Amino acid sequence: MRYKYDLDKLNFSYSPVDYTVRCYFSNGQWGEIEISESDMISVPLTATGMQYGQTAFEGLKAYKHEDGRVRVFRVNDSAKRMARACWGIGMIEVPENLFCEMVRMLVSKNIDYVPGWGSGCSLYIRPVLFGLTPRVEVEPASEFVLTMCCSPVGDYFKGGFKAYPYMLVRDYDRAAPLGTGKYKVGGNYAASFRASLISHEMGCVSEIFLDAKEKKYIDECSSANIFAIRGNSFITPNSSTILPSITNDSLKQIAKDMGMSVECRRIAVDELNDMDEVATCGTAAVVAPISKIVDPTMKKTYCYGDEPGRVCRALYEALIAIQFGNAKDVHGWLSEV
Repeated sequence: MRYKYDLDKLNFSYSPVDYTVRCYFSNGQWGEIEISESDMISVPLTATGMQYGQTAFEGLKAYKHEDGRVRVFRVNDSAKRMARACWGIGMIEVPENLFCEMVRMLVSKNIDYVPGWGSGCSLYIRPVLFGLTPRVEVEPASEFVLTMCCSPVGDYFKGGFKAYPYMLVRDYDRAAPLGTGKYKVGGNYAASFRASLISHEMGCVSEIFLDAKEKKYIDECSSANIFAIRGNSFITPNSSTILPSITNDSLKQIAKDMGMSVECRRIAVDELNDMDEVATCGTAAVVAPISKIVDPTMKKTYCYGDEPGRVCRALYEALIAIQFGNAKDVHGWLSEV
């Protein structure tokens, strides 16, 4: 164990560990999984990943339970989502068994870096598929590398589970209706950075995008899905530009388990007035309640309270209880390493 970390000081950032794993695709086939002590790879300057952004990535977490064993949350679903992203941008599709085996090897080799049970921390896993073929012509690669690294992490926001202000964006689009918004690829995130900088300047933690076509409906944030609570209903946007969130999918199931109705539909901006609670959700933050949404263009603010709402808290606590092994995994979401 080359690196040490203080659980009390962990935030959501990259801290090097002992090993990474990688696997190369060339001549029409995948090679052997390689274990490396380096978190660097050698890439041609004209690789399609460098020149044209032909990359897809994932994010998932491993948790240590009270019995000392380590389990990964919904690894097969991350594998399936990466395969969809690969198809979407013309990359070789990563076989599900290869993806899952690489995750297992990565976590096993870095098992000492999985934070202990009760710490509230986890091991974040970042797989990336990268186009390696040198190209100056605009064509997809035929050679790729699938890399995976990991890092012990704490809360995504320094304040932990609390309510945060967000900004509604009208002057920028994250993704086009028939574009790559539904795939977890790097370009979608780079497209959000300028709006993100503006939201931070406004004192907000992140931005919320509207649909690119009509600017009438809630889309998603730069790094997370959105959901709202109204009465006994869990409501989340349905759009071709939204990345299918594994966390959101889990919350929808938990909401059903709690006896709530689940609505996946377009949410008009004006409906923000009628919501009891609004939050974002994703692998990194799990659930991030929203205190207010500021719409600077329309000079309007939607307020939901300075403290997390009752339902958001219940959903958050139910999900992390499963992830950390404090509640029964009735849906088979956890895979032991």
